[in-house]
Amino acid sequence: MSVINVILSGGVGSRLWPLSRKSRPKQYLPIFEGETLFQKTAKRNAEVCDNVLVVGNCENFELSRKDLAASGISEYSEIIEACPRNTAAAIAFAAFAVQPEDILFVTPSDHLIESGKDYKKAIERAVHLASQGSIVTFGLKPRKPETGFGYIEADGEEVKSFREKPNKETAESFIKSGNFYWNSGMFCFKAGVFLEELKSFEPEVFDKSKTAFEQAGEGFLDKSLSLEIPSISVDYAVMERTRKIKVVPSEFDWSDMGSFESIYDFFKKQGHPIDSKGNMVIGTEIHTEFTGLKNTILVHTSDAILVLKKDNAQDVKKVYESLEKEKPELVE
Repeated sequence: MSVINVILSGGVGSRLWPLSRKSRPKQYLPIFEGETLFQKTAKRNAEVCDNVLVVGNCENFELSRKDLAASGISEYSEIIEACPRNTAAAIAFAAFAVQPEDILFVTPSDHLIESGKDYKKAIERAVHLASQGSIVTFGLKPRKPETGFGYIEADGEEVKSFREKPNKETAESFIKSGNFYWNSGMFCFKAGVFLEELKSFEPEVFDKSKTAFEQAGEGFLDKSLSLEIPSISVDYAVMERTRKIKVVPSEFDWSDMGSFESIYDFFKKQGHPIDSKGNMVIGTEIHTEFTGLKNTILVHTSDAILVLKKDNAQDVKKVYESLEKEKPELVE
């Protein structure tokens, strides 16, 4: 039995446009103390796992290879998707690639996590539960009523329910109740146990993913076969339906770095300049003044400028989706 870190790296980071583009998604931006989030993920988990398996896509696999080399990781496996089919299929590919008894520690590549004793303690507990046949998720104690995350309602390690991204009022009620956690999007389970549950709940995803995996050439999946796989998240496909689910309440520092609000908070801690009203400039040294504005972020790149209120960071995805249709060259 091996513990394998499955790094999911197929996302585009639409809420961090214009910094994040299809050609260089947010996990490959070297803006986190000189490293990328992908590098930090690979190095952090190399300390607690036996092997690395990257599930990426045809547009960015060379970036992940470059980051692994820069991290000093020379031995790894990879599965390269021809097109996005969501997380249920991505994790299925990883599970097909290993032995049924191997334990998969599944992590996104774009989270910022403080590696330390709390992190290792949570992983050790998750691996123990997974070795007994459980499907494990990690719950983070919420620091604020965040509307951009899913939540897990729990009683100890028993999961009572999963809740989708709530409105602010609902999120505040979750915080007050004291038994809700942020859903970290990290999982731990035996490969065989996951595949059994996936086959039970979503047989078409299982069968089509298996066919695509078996027909892959040197890790590259076929596009026509991949397009036949239903696109569904692992939460909907398995996590919210399995009776084998457990949650590990975790204390480590975590951020999904999924919005400019997260970037703002991180940069502020690193000493990035802000003015007296909390306004921040990212991406340029050009002198900038804000008048009548507070908690505003100006993001500058060579071909685009984004101005947003920090509290509206989740709305950037709508901008990205609009540009994808009207000016696709600006998201490439």
